[in-house]
Amino acid sequence: MSHWIDISQALNTQTVEWPGDTKFVYKISCTKAESGSVNVGQFTMSTHFGTHIDAPFHFDDHGKKVHELDLDLYIGPALLIEWNGNDTLKASDFKEVEFGEVSRVLIRTNSWTDRSVFPQSIPTIDLDLPKFLAEKGVRLIGLDLPTVDQLDSKDLPSHHELAKNGIHILEGLVLENIELGWYELSALPLSLTGADGSPVRAVIRKLIK
Repeated sequence: MSHWIDISQALNTQTVEWPGDTKFVYKISCTKAESGSVNVGQFTMSTHFGTHIDAPFHFDDHGKKVHELDLDLYIGPALLIEWNGNDTLKASDFKEVEFGEVSRVLIRTNSWTDRSVFPQSIPTIDLDLPKFLAEKGVRLIGLDLPTVDQLDSKDLPSHHELAKNGIHILEGLVLENIELGWYELSALPLSLTGADGSPVRAVIRKLIK
C-alpha cells in the first residue's frame, strides 16, 4: 500500500496569514513543572489560516456552516491535475482532461511557490469553470492558492459561482513535486460549530485505478 503524503502547510509562526487576519500563535499555557504532570498548550489562529476549507457561510450569511457540511466531500478519490494557463483558470484549459468518475479535483497551478510571503497576485477561477466541473461530477475543488478570487475582491464571484454549482472549496494546498493522477484524499475540517471555515490536515496516497 502506498504511503500518505502531507499536502498541507505546517502551522507555525513562519506560515503567512491573509494580510490583516489573525496571526498564528502557540504557547505552553501550563508546564509540566507547574502542573506536576503534563504540559498544556494553547493556540490562536484564523479559521482560514494555512490549508483550510471554506464553508459557504464564509461568503453567504445563509450558507452552511462547518458543522453542517457533508464529511464525504473531504474523504475519497481525488484527481490531481496541473494547470498551465495564464491569469485565469478556464473551462477550455481542462477540455483534454480525462475526469472519469470524479467528485474531487486538486489543481496544481505552481503560482505560489514562496509560501514565506503572501502572494501579490494569483490566478483566479473564471465563471465558466464551475459549471464545467459540476457537469463532470466535481463537488470539491482544491487549489495551491490562498483563495479562488482576486485578492482584492469584495463580491467574491468565483466563491459564489462554485457554491451555485454545488462545489466546495479547499485552499492553500502544497502540491509541488507530486506525481499527477488519482489519489485517496483526506482533508477533514474540525468540528467547529457555527464556523465559517476550518484548517485541515490534508493528506493523499496514490490510488491504483
